[in-house]
Amino acid sequence: MPHQDIPTVTLAADGDQSAVDLPAIGQGTWYMGEGLATPEEEVYALQQGLELGLTLIDTAEMYGDGGAEKVVGQALQDRRDRAFLVSKVYPWNAGRDSAIAACEQSLKRLKTDYLDLYLLHWPGGIPLEETLDAFERLREQAKIKRFGVSNFDVSDMQALTNLPGDRRCAVNQVLYHLGSRGIEHSLLPWQREHCIPTMAYCPIAQGGRLRRELLGHETVEAIAKEMNATAAQVLLAWAIRPVDGERDVIAIPKAVRPDHLKQNAAALQLTLDDDALARLDSAFPAPKKKVSLDIV
Repeated sequence: MPHQDIPTVTLAADGDQSAVDLPAIGQGTWYMGEGLATPEEEVYALQQGLELGLTLIDTAEMYGDGGAEKVVGQALQDRRDRAFLVSKVYPWNAGRDSAIAACEQSLKRLKTDYLDLYLLHWPGGIPLEETLDAFERLREQAKIKRFGVSNFDVSDMQALTNLPGDRRCAVNQVLYHLGSRGIEHSLLPWQREHCIPTMAYCPIAQGGRLRRELLGHETVEAIAKEMNATAAQVLLAWAIRPVDGERDVIAIPKAVRPDHLKQNAAALQLTLDDDALARLDSAFPAPKKKVSLDIV
């Protein structure tokens, strides 16, 4: 699915699903379908991203109350087989029967018969075992190929994997960027031990003061200048950097402007050397103790 020269992250084989290699940078859709750009601009952006090799598209029933899924559905007309499609279910829709109905509504908005990956958007009040039963039924019905979770901390992941049955969680999607490194203390090591990749949302930080601080930080700007890159590309390259020679983080930035899409795709080829990584670590050190999971 990804272009041959694009760095990838592997989702392990699961049941009748073989292992799949995904681009280390995909496309997010948060705030699409809400009038911030025209539908035509958003559709074109997603299609351009596919052409650039950003074949993973992440969305959710929450985004624009289904509006983002409708945009994705338009973008993937006659292109569905070129995309790895991810959507997410509200926690209160994640019951044994309600998750089936929610998924079917997402599929209708997306104009497709199946999702490559379906995530529980965050932990909720419905027992996890009930949600997993629904996900398994959706897999049996060929409406989803894999399942995963989002905004799960270590204790949540432990509870998930301790449930009976052989049901593999494909990925955990969490907030992760240079200015929010809390998952590096406990969650990332735990997931690496259990071979569960991480999907990083807001990898350049959400809009606002923190994003401006990251993009305008003297160390980030200096490294970008040295590498003939943008500050945003440095942040993306940092998020997907290999650890001990292995990549297991997929970044899913949202972009609508063509120049931003091209920059995101080019960041796949940007490699930060040990000196650059050390300077970024010094400017934005990882926490030395467990901190609460950062969520936006």
